Amino acid sequence: MNFLVKILISSLAVLVTAWLLPGVSVDNYLIAILVAAVLAFLNSVVKPLFILFTLPVTVVTLGLFLLAINAIIILLADYIVDGFEVRSFFWALIFSLVLSIVTSIFERLDRKQSKNHSDH
Repeated sequence: MNFLVKILISSLAVLVTAWLLPGVSVDNYLIAILVAAVLAFLNSVVKPLFILFTLPVTVVTLGLFLLAINAIIILLADYIVDGFEVRSFFWALIFSLVLSIVTSIFERLDRKQSKNHSDH
């Protein structure tokens, strides 16, 4: 899938997730695109470092500490992007879970749409 399409799908998922959760706010769609891009960067560069440094804790917690790492990544995005607000660690944790689900749904719909267009 094209990187730009992934960012657009992620930004739509950010908007929908922020709309669903009262502890998260996004000012507008442009901010959502910026949040999606920042999250893509943080997930590809910073998150692997966090995972490496916290590997013993992650192993002991049977991987549950990865949820905390996801929440920290969300809070970093909140810190970096003006117009994106996550009110607490709890909301960041919930946001990361709901965002994963919403993004999966949108990507699945996009795959079905792409498959239907390729069949014609």
